[in-house]
This record gives sequence, structure tokens and C-alpha cells, in this order.
Amino acid sequence: MPTRRTTILADADLLERTERFANRSRTTKTAVIAAALEAYLAEHEATPELAFLAIGQSSHGRLSLDGRSIARREAGRRPGGTR
Repeated sequence: MPTRRTTILADADLLERTERFANRSRTTKTAVIAAALEAYLAEHEATPELAFLAIGQSSHGRLSLDGRSIARREAGRRPGGTR
């Protein structure tokens, strides 16, 4: 995945702790910060809640198509009504 450069503002103590951790772990501050961001987002990103439990196969072809359409629509929704 391509990377991009950014600038962050953080307390001096936090940056020093990050540097010490990176040195002990024999890695870079960039890798430590990227891992921390990934962990934070994994914990805090909301997963869409579907309004139903499951979709099954139906002998009525239209019902299966409707179910798939509903699943795609519901999966794209975010809390607060935004996509």
C-alpha cells in the first residue's frame, strides 16, 4: 500500500516514549505509530448493524434478489444515516 507523509502534534513525553519503545523493539517510530493507528481504528470503527439475521435461498428467484439488494444497501449504511 502506498504511504503518505503527515505531521502530528503530540506531547513531548508521548513522543519520547514512542521513540524508546521503537528502539527497544528494533523498529521505527513510523511502524509504532502506524500499528497504534491501526489498533485504534480497529477498535473504534463502527461495523454496520444489519436489520436482519440472514439471507437464504428461495425457490422464488425474486426474493433472493431482493435479499441481496437489501444486504448491499444495509451494509453501506453508517450510524447517523450517512454512507
